[in-house]
Amino acid sequence: MKGSIEIFQVPSACLEGNVLSDPSKRATPVYLPPGYAENTKERYPVVYFLHGFTGSGLSWLNSSPFTKNVPERVDALVASGAIPPCIGIFVDGWTSLGGSQWINSEGIGRYREYVAKDLVKWADKNLRTVPKAAARALVGKSSGGYGAWVISRYHHDVFSHVGVHSGDAAFEYCYLHELPQAAGPLLKAGGVEAWFHDFRLRAAATKMRGDDHVVINMIAMSAAYSPKRGEPLNLELPVELVTGRLKIEVWNRWLVHDPVRFIPKHLDLYRKLKSIFIDCGTRDEFNLRWGARIIAEELKAGGVDFLHEEFEDGHMGVNYRFERSLSYLVPRMDVKA
Repeated sequence: MKGSIEIFQVPSACLEGNVLSDPSKRATPVYLPPGYAENTKERYPVVYFLHGFTGSGLSWLNSSPFTKNVPERVDALVASGAIPPCIGIFVDGWTSLGGSQWINSEGIGRYREYVAKDLVKWADKNLRTVPKAAARALVGKSSGGYGAWVISRYHHDVFSHVGVHSGDAAFEYCYLHELPQAAGPLLKAGGVEAWFHDFRLRAAATKMRGDDHVVINMIAMSAAYSPKRGEPLNLELPVELVTGRLKIEVWNRWLVHDPVRFIPKHLDLYRKLKSIFIDCGTRDEFNLRWGARIIAEELKAGGVDFLHEEFEDGHMGVNYRFERSLSYLVPRMDVKA
């Protein structure tokens, strides 16, 4: 690496006292470009990276055989001159349920504000950033891509550049088919709390089973989209466990959070962004290609400037796509302090 990685313990007032008792101080890897330590007067634009479901800040540092992780790809882009020098902050949104969707939820915590308020304030105080929206990009994949849509909706005055890789969207396609798959194990276990208790013990002792993902995913999404304090795990499921019947009133609460629904209602906010990058694989296993296409159509109809791409691959192992989003977004960032 030509640049360097430092891991900071970043405190968050927004996460203090969260309902899951998850830590409010987060281990946060930060990429510093070559020359950062020597050029003490130079300031840099910042890319904030949002991980997917079951990820963490430290998971960005995982190595893979024969390929590069995302920090290494950022470093290679900077070293080659493909993008201007920048700071990369690899945000930690891990929760006891596996993820936060990067939103504010009384069933999980205030993760949207943690990013847009606490983390940005910390970065501008402790790193040599260019402290303005035009010099900040928000880039995520899967649930992280979803988070980029949500955070930029509420905080377009904080982030002017957005990159969405295979982001959760069109909930009928990416979530609905998993509800009956998750209902069976929950029914057999005797409910959400009983299943979750057994799951935590099993996963800690050995590992997650292959069929665990759809269940923990539905639990986490319910905590994000349909929280209800006082219910088991402080959430409402959108499906009846005994019959498998869809709970329309709960499902409708999920749909309010669907980007294909809220983006068309807030096109005026997305027009304020300086750049938007969207992509998805044509073989995405969660059907996210179609949500990306619907959003692209809505943005185009609303006169929003963006770049939308598709590529021949699935959902997993596509970190190479960050090279495309960064090559588009970072040169468009305002590096003048």
